[in-house]
Amino acid sequence: MKNIVVLTGAGISAESGISTFRDSNGLWENYNVEEVATPEGFYRNPKLVTEFYNMRRKQLLTVEPNEAHRLVAELEKDYNVTVVTQNVDNLHERGGSTNIIHLHGELTKVCSSRDPYNPEFIKELTPDEYDVDWQSKAGDGSRIRPFIVWFGEAVPKIEEAIEVVEKADIMIIIGTSLQVYPAAGLVNYMRKNKPIYIIDPKDVPTGNNPNITFIKDVACKGMKRVMELLEK
Repeated sequence: MKNIVVLTGAGISAESGISTFRDSNGLWENYNVEEVATPEGFYRNPKLVTEFYNMRRKQLLTVEPNEAHRLVAELEKDYNVTVVTQNVDNLHERGGSTNIIHLHGELTKVCSSRDPYNPEFIKELTPDEYDVDWQSKAGDGSRIRPFIVWFGEAVPKIEEAIEVVEKADIMIIIGTSLQVYPAAGLVNYMRKNKPIYIIDPKDVPTGNNPNITFIKDVACKGMKRVMELLEK
């Protein structure tokens, strides 16, 4: 069974109604990114940041996985599939994918602000817990924080993602500009002569790699096209 790695960005969730993380004016849902997506912003105003992520979690309750998420999950019938996502939502899980690496963290989890990656203090929230009290403490006594990789922080799961890409027979890239590192660099770890499909309605820098098939379309339509190409 061949190995497929699917790298996804904000574009795959946009069709479900989740706004992209960052647009050209540096705002996210009308908040300055530096205020709500940096460690400095959190230490400066933990109440604001906690409430911002509470809103983002509640938004998850109003959206559903779209056809692109479901088609990615459907690949598991015929391939060993690993999804490497830059998204913090849970739409891949809800769409049926079973093997997911979240590079930038998970919106539905909270953790210790002193030791964010200590599994002992990472907690998965149920929907009735999505409204987190900003004064809550983690198990180690530090202030609780969203389990999100913020700007300026290391991306601890990138090594795991690189190992997956190095073993992949096929790579599918959906809805990411390939300009946010280190995720954008993953394409460079694909073995030579292995096919890469890129789905995005906007132009994406693909270099001169002859193995890249660029499908200029939104995620759902683009993923349908990839499924057709894989069946040939």
